[in-house]
Amino acid sequence: MTVTRTDIQLAADRIAGRVRRTPVLRVSPTLTFKLELLQHVGSFKPRGAFNRLLVAKEQGTLTGQGIVTASGGNAGLAGAYAARELGVPARIFVPTTAPAAKVARLRTLDADVVQIGNEYAEAYEAAVAEAEKSGALLLHAYDQPEVVAGQGTIGLELLEDVSFDTVLVAVGGGGLIGGIATALGDRAQVIGIEPELAPTLAKTLAAGELTDVQVGGVAADSLGARRFGALAFEAVRANNVKSVLVTDDSIVAARNDLWRDYQLAVEHGAAVTYAALQTGAYQPAEGERVVAIICGANTDLSTIG
Repeated sequence: MTVTRTDIQLAADRIAGRVRRTPVLRVSPTLTFKLELLQHVGSFKPRGAFNRLLVAKEQGTLTGQGIVTASGGNAGLAGAYAARELGVPARIFVPTTAPAAKVARLRTLDADVVQIGNEYAEAYEAAVAEAEKSGALLLHAYDQPEVVAGQGTIGLELLEDVSFDTVLVAVGGGGLIGGIATALGDRAQVIGIEPELAPTLAKTLAAGELTDVQVGGVAADSLGARRFGALAFEAVRANNVKSVLVTDDSIVAARNDLWRDYQLAVEHGAAVTYAALQTGAYQPAEGERVVAIICGANTDLSTIG
């Protein structure tokens, strides 16, 4: 199954009024931030979650059993928020390494939180088993057509709000970059930015096929998927998306600078796009107009600066 630009346009209509149309911040004549950290529950994830749940509701598969999902934190927050708004229960499986701030916030959204395993992959296995047992709707963090289409609505907003040549996108499992690449097509260059210690897209592109990758580092809670999504892989290959790697030290520095210079409090995974620009890991050509997606704000504020 593939995701098309038409799917993304339909998703935009479906989730209108459910998610925020987040603003852009013009940093310079050639750099713009897309402030997706201002989305409901602090990340881009509600776009895909709402689209998945609303499609299921239309099809009659969203029942009183509610939803089950696995997450390093942000997808769980989005699923819990969307489920609460639609009046169904949510059970969220998260690894034991999930940040305490994200786990605490999940509970404020009335979610049943189950901590299991050290990585997202282990939490996902438990979520699949629970969905099969209970009959609840499985919400995947990044590899379902409705989820990818929902995340792609960011690309449609960018086309309406700003002129640009290139978009830098943080990469974990690939739902965000797959959706944006599909939405933009040949209208702009899309570059995936990922930590050196979690090079899921880079390793997958090098292998030419989906492959398991060892992940770790400061951004592993949000960019720690061991396997790239099949739908996203199809999208990035079709749209010639490339990967750029950044170090943990540069991610930490970029996160601190985003706070100091722009008063943007972001999680480590959201700082990778700015890290690529600060360090020259991605070097724009002269006059190249770049959009950096700032994708998440769920972090412990005491660790910034």
